[in-house]
Amino acid sequence: MAMRILITNDDGYNSEGLGILASWARKLGHVTVAAPKMEQSGKSHSIEIHKPYEARKVEMMEGIDWYYVDSSPADCIRFGFNGLKQNFDLVLSGINHGLNLGEDISYSGTVGAIFEAAYMGCHAIAFSTVPESFDGARANLDRVYDFIMENRFFDYNLIYNVNFPLVPHDEILVTRQGGPFFKDRFHYLGNDIYQVEGYSVYAGAQNYSDDLDATLNGYISITPLCNVCTAGKAYEQLKNLNPLA
Repeated sequence: MAMRILITNDDGYNSEGLGILASWARKLGHVTVAAPKMEQSGKSHSIEIHKPYEARKVEMMEGIDWYYVDSSPADCIRFGFNGLKQNFDLVLSGINHGLNLGEDISYSGTVGAIFEAAYMGCHAIAFSTVPESFDGARANLDRVYDFIMENRFFDYNLIYNVNFPLVPHDEILVTRQGGPFFKDRFHYLGNDIYQVEGYSVYAGAQNYSDDLDATLNGYISITPLCNVCTAGKAYEQLKNLNPLA
């Protein structure tokens, strides 16, 4: 039986990166796209619980069931599984127009979608690339997917975050989440209105074990992620305080 693949992103249902990913994924199995109607960058793992939203089938690419969903990337995953009442073997998110590295992945709608896939018990990969071009990502999708499958990544974890530099080195690096990448400045515009400006705080280190250093020094990075928020070490130290332990 052909693999069933659900694809989403946070740049919108008609974005270039989504089209590249969906077209590439057709050779893996049957593809369904459920992606935001409007750009949802920075929406993280948010969902809509207060009002109904539109989810409409559109004609975008031959052989693909394609829907836009007027909500977040996480809601697109929820719509695919629960709205369409389908089960999927793999969720793909991206290709994001811009890197998702370090602390910034906490804000990413692209990554938020694979966190939701994990709650569905589904394997998932988020793909992001430098804003200058999709060429490096497009040229290396096969290589990254083969590397993940040949090394049985899904035997160890449900979800992974992949970042492509503009011109990748031959090596692919398995990394951990790095630290700060961007911080914010708030500019007062008058009349109680503020403008947020992001600025890079990346220091330029060469610790290739984290995603920031690896990708910004030209390597494709693959980072295993999880959506379990319990601080495990602290829990192990403190659990003996429980009267029912």
